[in-house]
Amino acid sequence: MKAAWFKKQGAARDVLMVGEQPKPSPSKGEVLIRVHVSAVNPSDTNRRAGRVGHSTSGLVIPHYDGAGVIEAVGEDVTDVWVGKRVWTNIGSTYPILGTAAQYAVLPEENVAVLPDAVSFEHGACLGVPAMTAWCCLFSDGSIKGNTVLVTGGAGAVGHYAVQLAKWAGARVVATVSSDSKAEFAREGGADHIINYRDQDVASRVMEITGGDGVDRVVDVDLGANVTALLGALKIGGVIATYASQAEHFPSIDAYGAMRKSMTLKFVLLPMEAAEQRREARAGITQWLQSTPAIHQIHQSFALEDIADAHEVVEAGQKRGCVLVALP
Repeated sequence: MKAAWFKKQGAARDVLMVGEQPKPSPSKGEVLIRVHVSAVNPSDTNRRAGRVGHSTSGLVIPHYDGAGVIEAVGEDVTDVWVGKRVWTNIGSTYPILGTAAQYAVLPEENVAVLPDAVSFEHGACLGVPAMTAWCCLFSDGSIKGNTVLVTGGAGAVGHYAVQLAKWAGARVVATVSSDSKAEFAREGGADHIINYRDQDVASRVMEITGGDGVDRVVDVDLGANVTALLGALKIGGVIATYASQAEHFPSIDAYGAMRKSMTLKFVLLPMEAAEQRREARAGITQWLQSTPAIHQIHQSFALEDIADAHEVVEAGQKRGCVLVALP
């Protein structure tokens, strides 16, 4: 099968190779997927580059997320799956064999049915971004009637968080950095937009909520945002953060946090409990079946150009998903 892989960590052009690899076979509890589209997330480029605590040895076919068709199943998996269109997320352990290949083997629990109305390209976008958004939003139960603040509301995770929160009956406030991103967040369902470059986020949130603050925050960068988020949060509120690029060791006003009786949740999808990830896959599939979702694709590459795809993600300027199409 055609595949991309790396045997050592480093710069994309130095370590990524494309060629032939053996086609895998599903073992007990697994499914074999003919991958049509693979997605590149920051977690994938960090893994390849050896950043943020990632280490590996031996041959690795990268990428957590993808979409395709189940071709075969292993023992103890019903053959009803054969021929089903699916979207994938790898789960708790980064595999040796990811989705940057024509075929990938995954545990049955790591795939979900892709509705016919959703393309493989859009299905490949879901995995890490949509499931991270889901875990940030729903780890404590229903958010119906809540006010939710989504920082980075036009980003990959943030835009799914805006859409899912609105679908679940929340009032949504989104922060953005430009007029074009404001429009995109608004298209996703945001009720209020705050441009953090020229507005004070905490003050504006308090204006919007009549001084109450927000019930929950889905946050893109704790180190950069924590002070504003404390000022925007309701007493008893929750901050769920999935990144801290500005500062890996952020400081927090401990007594300010105590006075808010707040909860701070750190969400790293592979470390989320298996049951939480199952709920996320099921909930996202229900959402896809019940309402038209917006999936933004930044750029798609051929497998031979996978190094270009990784470099686009690492540049940090993408808006939407970066995809690799499998031949």
